[in-house]
Amino acid sequence: MARNDFILIVDDDPEIRDLLQLFLVRHGYRVKAVPDGSFLESALEPPNLPPDLIILDLMLPGGDGLSWCQWLRKRSRIPVLMLTARGAETDRIAGLETGADDYLAKPFHPEELLARIRSVLRRTRSFPDRLDSESIREFRFGDWRLLTGSRELIDPQNVRIALSGAEYRLLRIFLERPQTVIQREVLTEMLWSRSPQPTDRSVDIQVSRLRHRLHDDGREPSLIRTVRGEGYLFALAAQPAR
Repeated sequence: MARNDFILIVDDDPEIRDLLQLFLVRHGYRVKAVPDGSFLESALEPPNLPPDLIILDLMLPGGDGLSWCQWLRKRSRIPVLMLTARGAETDRIAGLETGADDYLAKPFHPEELLARIRSVLRRTRSFPDRLDSESIREFRFGDWRLLTGSRELIDPQNVRIALSGAEYRLLRIFLERPQTVIQREVLTEMLWSRSPQPTDRSVDIQVSRLRHRLHDDGREPSLIRTVRGEGYLFALAAQPAR
């Protein structure tokens, strides 16, 4: 049984809204269902309590789910589970790149949706504590800066470096948890919302790419250190600026 978590469903299909609402209420969740993204603005404003998770359909009238997910990420860290009738890998990647925490293609079994909801909530609550970063304009670490608005890295010579979505997310994770060991499995779940396979080296590849961006020697890295048998540690203190 859920701990009375509040879930907001945003889907323009009234049948799906009603079915999901009834199903989730039966499993102990508090649920509100709305037809389009315009309802998100009032949902996040006081005195309303913000939802614990948002189920967001990709295809919406008056602005698609990707646009609304981007809008949300500028204002909130509420977990987002994105739904779509299109199951293409490019759509999944686009959803994750805009900040969705997980992605489920229609049609789906309600029990699978329930499992995804539980997984997302469990992951987001089990990660190491992070800074309240919604209003942070930039992070400063050593002679470097990360601009959160443009997602650009500025090196000690004041050269702007454009980061990929995965590079930005990985660096942001490190800067929100500096000088803390983060397990590889946790990094995989935070970056791609999936559990790693034994042979999965995706995180190691992204760390290597990020080290290259930071001019951090891969043979003797000083910024992103490997903690053998555990994960990675970002060695510098990070100073957020609002």
